[in-house]
Formats: sequence, C-alpha cells, structure tokens
Amino acid sequence: MFGWGRGRAKSARDAAEDELHGSAAEDQDALDGGPFDESEAPDDEVERLDLGSVRLPVPEGGQLQVEVDPAGPVRAVHLVTPVGRLTVSAFAAPRSSGLWDEVGEELADQLRKDGARVHTEQGDWGTELVADSPKAALRFVGVDGPRWLLRGVAAGPAELAKDCAKLLYAVLDETIVVRGADPLPVRTPLPIELPEAIQRHIQQAQAQNNNGQAG
Repeated sequence: MFGWGRGRAKSARDAAEDELHGSAAEDQDALDGGPFDESEAPDDEVERLDLGSVRLPVPEGGQLQVEVDPAGPVRAVHLVTPVGRLTVSAFAAPRSSGLWDEVGEELADQLRKDGARVHTEQGDWGTELVADSPKAALRFVGVDGPRWLLRGVAAGPAELAKDCAKLLYAVLDETIVVRGADPLPVRTPLPIELPEAIQRHIQQAQAQNNNGQAG
C-alpha cells in the first residue's frame, strides 16, 4: 500500500530523533528520498505504475486519467485522487543542473498572463510555484536529475491545496525516472508508454465511442 513518503509525514518518534541528532538526520532523509534515477532505484516493496519514462506509485483511492493525442501518442497521465489531480512528467535535460529555474520562470510568466496569481515557496527540492487560478489551486514542483527534469503538478480545490501538495510530495518521493540513453533535445518530453492492459482498455473505450457516434 502506498504511504505518504519518507520525510514528509514523520511520526512523533521520527521528529524527536531529528531534534536529537540535528542536521545529520535531515541529511540522511535527503539521501534516502527520491525521486530516483533508474541507476539508483531502490529495491523496495513500493508498487509502481510503469509508464516507460517514469515509474510512479498510485495513491490509495487514486484513478488514472490518460490524455491521448488524436495521432496516437500519450500526451499525459494524471492521477485523480480525492484531494485533487496529480501530474508527473519527465523531460530531457542537460548534464548540468538548473533547468527547473529557467523553466519555472517561464511557467510563472505564462500563468500570470493567463490571469493567475503566482508566488514562489521553498520546498524540499528547491523553488516551487504556487498559483491561484479561477479553476483550481495549482502547485508546480521541479526536480533536476541526471540528464532529466521531473515536474510534478498538483491541481485541486483551494481548501484541499495542502493535502494535495503533501500527496504530490509523497508521489515524487517514490518516483523512478528512466531517462534512456538516446540523445534528445533539451526539454523534450520523455515518452510515456502505457501498460498493455491500460492500452487495451483505452482502445475498447475508443471503439465503443466510435460505434456510438456511427449509430
């Protein structure tokens, strides 16, 4: 069963140990937590959904929502939960880190142009974007990895924003990124590959929809 992630929902005992040992415990949490590159993926019992470029845990009660281009490729996979919708995407990045700082500034500018109120907060992985839009409360988290950038988005009602953010942190903390060896232009989305059972389900739904329109 998927939990709340390491270092993000500590028990009272964990908190007491951190206070006792100081920064050493915090440093260990940083080393233990993800997201992970495939080369250092943990051998644990966490059940993850294999989407090719990312392997991510599905929170209890979460449902999958898939966006597919008319041409066929999968555009995005969302995790719909009781507290909001989570989206985790991976992109090609340069060997040097720091792509998120650049991407985050551009994203903030675009959100403001769309009428959202945007501010930044400091989180476990650096600068996070928080936006209030007419449709939802949004939080964007970016993690620079070895030749990849992982972006997580939490979207939901304002009153559930904190719970949705905690769940996003937990998902990112257990996510594994599979960059692959192919050279790709910076910012290129890493391909999403759906499990065969999900592909069949989508094809059946599309076929039923087409038959209904034909009728």
